[in-house]
Amino acid sequence: MQNSPTSSQRTIVVKLGGAADVSHAAALQDVARLRSAGDSVVVVHGGSAEADRLGEDVGHPARRLTSPSGHESRHTDPRTLELFVMATALVNRRMVGSLQAAGINALGLSGLDGALLRGRRKGALRTVENGRVRVVRDDWSGRIESANGMLCGTLLAAGLTPVIAPLAMTAEGEPLNVDGDRAAAAVAGAIGADELIFLTGANGLYRAFPDPDSRIARAHGGEFEELLGFAQGRMKRKVIASREAIDAGVGRVAIATAAGASPIAAALAGDGTIIEREMATEVSR
Repeated sequence: MQNSPTSSQRTIVVKLGGAADVSHAAALQDVARLRSAGDSVVVVHGGSAEADRLGEDVGHPARRLTSPSGHESRHTDPRTLELFVMATALVNRRMVGSLQAAGINALGLSGLDGALLRGRRKGALRTVENGRVRVVRDDWSGRIESANGMLCGTLLAAGLTPVIAPLAMTAEGEPLNVDGDRAAAAVAGAIGADELIFLTGANGLYRAFPDPDSRIARAHGGEFEELLGFAQGRMKRKVIASREAIDAGVGRVAIATAAGASPIAAALAGDGTIIEREMATEVSR
């Protein structure tokens, strides 16, 4: 039987990436161990690789948008949104099945269920194609405006382990594709999590990517602008999400590798890049 959460035990949110080269098996075993020890855990996952695969299978391959500032995102036209909903549901059910097989009573959700994540659809998007800026108006991605911490807290108190797909609901009840890292940050802030862990392909944030010897071991809440200066590609989203989580009151954020036998345990022990709320004078190596 699983232990029920108590005030002395930790509340941990884990974001598992959706890239094709990221394995979830070891992390889910870690989730099972944490739950069996009495910690409360929420899993938020991505689904980009599965969505890409499904799009190729049905003849609707993924299209990327690059903003004038250089940020890349998935073009979520109506058909792509349907495929993303299906793909994330498949990823979600696989994770729930793995946790159930490990004896953990996991519950699969998307952000639409119980209005878990509410969002606002982005307006017209500007993208750069062939050196020219054009406007895209059929995109169904969005920004998260709130997370239902009461619902998550109720599920945790009942001994369940929520597994959440990165979809949000508009005020009109329409689904939106939202960033999984920022979804995890919103959930962590809403439930007052002690720890937020991003598991990814790199073992933290590097001063000189991809040199692992340049890893930033520890940082603090007042250093986010400096951290953003080091971040490249998708790592920028993780740094932004880390800032949102810290600002929302999360005690500690870890950006760490998904590789290894116990990646969550390693991140909790200080592996990767650890960002804490307290101010410091400089980023430490």
